[in-house]
Parts: sequence; structure tokens; C-alpha cells
Amino acid sequence: MVQRHFWLDKIKKGLQKRSVLWLSGVRRAGKTILCQSLPEIEYFDCELPRVRRMMEDPQSFLEDLRGRTIVLDEVHRLANPSEILKIAADHYPDTKIVATGSSALGVSAKFKDTLAGRKSELWLTPMISADLIDFKQTDLKHRFIHGGLPPFFLAKALPDREFQEWTEAYWAKDIQELFRLERRYSFLKFTELLIVQSGGIFEATRFARPCEVSRSTISNYLAVLETTFVVHIIRPFSSHRPTEIISAPKVYAFDTGFMCYYRGWHDLRNEDFGTLWEHYVLNEILAHTQSRRVLYWRDKRGHEVDFILAKRQSEPMAIECKWSSSEFDPANIKAFRRQYPKGNNFVVAADVKRAFSQAYDDIQVRFIGLEDLISHIVF
Repeated sequence: MVQRHFWLDKIKKGLQKRSVLWLSGVRRAGKTILCQSLPEIEYFDCELPRVRRMMEDPQSFLEDLRGRTIVLDEVHRLANPSEILKIAADHYPDTKIVATGSSALGVSAKFKDTLAGRKSELWLTPMISADLIDFKQTDLKHRFIHGGLPPFFLAKALPDREFQEWTEAYWAKDIQELFRLERRYSFLKFTELLIVQSGGIFEATRFARPCEVSRSTISNYLAVLETTFVVHIIRPFSSHRPTEIISAPKVYAFDTGFMCYYRGWHDLRNEDFGTLWEHYVLNEILAHTQSRRVLYWRDKRGHEVDFILAKRQSEPMAIECKWSSSEFDPANIKAFRRQYPKGNNFVVAADVKRAFSQAYDDIQVRFIGLEDLISHIVF
């Protein structure tokens, strides 16, 4: 069993802060195997009827396991999942619980309590650079085209059938169990179209006709996809200047493998690597920050900066993603810094092995690799 050290350390730190940890992420991201690799754990698969029967009396169940580390996999399958987690947090603080699910906690009507203040949360993203080292396969082309779900990544041949089976299971289990949407064709058509145009500006009206639903339904579908981590909504950074885009979000697919599958990319061309690298960098940022507070910037003249990271009372960090550092054009960052003069500017490129800086007029830009970028992100 592969030890995913980055994520195991995150779980350990989360359980040090709270006795209950909610581990979320899309199906087949590796939540079960990750939990089973924890040392000295008691593992329970809540999809099994006999396991659910064991927990009909939560207090007796927890009493028998006092002081242990417990994994409740797919905990939303319980009739009242928040009950056992709340009892554990309030009355069994010496018992550590890792509960897993495919969406944000509290999405299902079954969750009558979101456990505010009682839990840590960890979002297991598709595989990051640290995982590639653990899996002893660091070829980025392989990671791009196979994607970051471990079973897909480890497949020797392109797992085309598995991509389709994943989509069917996502509809049947995650969507039907949590949201009970009715129009299967419309929802899955919308999901496919979003993934195909991943990284583009989102306009709900463009999807209403091909998906045969209303604009409001499209907006509801988008919220469902975001809640279940299948897409990431990147909203514009602005101070409401008349020259800036202030409302149109960009939507990114959760995984490069699904992008390649839906776009029909079996062999990558040179021009494909740029967008895949951008998605990979975003995935890395989300995993390390455990925050969706990633923005982009665009003005009405077409200048655009891939990602903006900004905390309150700090200057915005501008990040441009380039497969090759030679592809960088300073025009976009220069346009951004005319509006926001202060802050760090980074070009994160796959071919930068040693960081360097370059000046463009009065703008200083730092060229770095992905590992160095992460070291500069402090939330």
C-alpha cells in the first residue's frame, strides 16, 4: 500500500486540532485507501448494512471503541450521520474519528448538524506532485492524460471505459443520493460541456439550450458540481473599476484526465500542455491551501492573469502559468500592476529548475517551479 505522506500528515495535524475530521473529495480520489493506510485504525465501511446496524446505538458503539482511531467511510450512508459525529466530538474527545464523503459536509438532508466548531476538514484533491513521488511515477504527461485519480493514474493503458463508468456512478450515487436531481441527460450533458470548455468564462445562457433546461437550472447544476468538487469556480478579482471584468467566473474541471477524455485527446500535442499545466498548478494550489479562494483578473481590453491570491490586508499575488518560461508575455501582468502596483509577480513554469527574476520596465517578475510557488503561498 502506497503511503501518501503529504495527506497522511494533513490527517494527523487535523486530528490534533479536533477529534473529528471530515475527509472529502470526489469518488475514487483515494479516500478509502488513504484511511486504511493510517496506523492502528478501526475501519468501518458504512455502505454495508451490518455496519450501519452496529451504529444504531451510537453511544454504545463509541463506548466500545473509546480511545481508538476510527474511520467511518461513506458516513452519509448512515440514517443520521451527524448524530454519531456530534456525540463523539462532545463526549468522546479521546476517540479520533475520520469520516469520509464525496461532498462538503452538510450537503445531504441527512446531516441535521454541520458540526461547526467540532471538526477539522480536509479536501483530498486529485494527485499532486508529492503523490507522484510516492507513487514513483513523475512523468507529467502521464499524469495529465491519465488524470489524478489513483486507479486511473496507475492504469497502463488509457482507462477510457473507467472514465465513463465513473460518470455513471457519480450520477447514480453522489447526485441521486445527495440531491435527487431528475434530468439525467441534462445534468450529464452540462457536466460534459463544462469539462470540454474547462478554464473558460462561464455564461449560463450558453448551456441552457443544448442541455434543454432553463438558465436557473443551469445555475443550480453548477452549484451542485462545485459542492461535489467536480468543478472549481474561479471568480474575478477586482475593486469594481469600470475597466475590469467583475462578475463573470471561470470554471475549471477537477481533473486533467477527464479533460483529455472529453476532448478526445489520446496523444498530447505541444499546444495542449499549456492548459493542462494551468489546471495542474490550480490543483496544487487548492491542495496545499485547502481553500477555494483563488481568483483571476481580466480587464475589458482582454488582458488576463491566470490566478490571483489575495488575503485581507495584503497585496494581491499575481500568478501566470506557462509550460515553458519562454512563452511568457509581460503585457498581462504589466496591465494588472497598473491597477494594483504592489504585490509579488510569479511565472510558474514546468521548465524552471532554478528560480530567477527578470525586470520588465518597473515590474519585477519571479520565474519559479511549482514547488517554489507553493513555498510562497502562506494562508
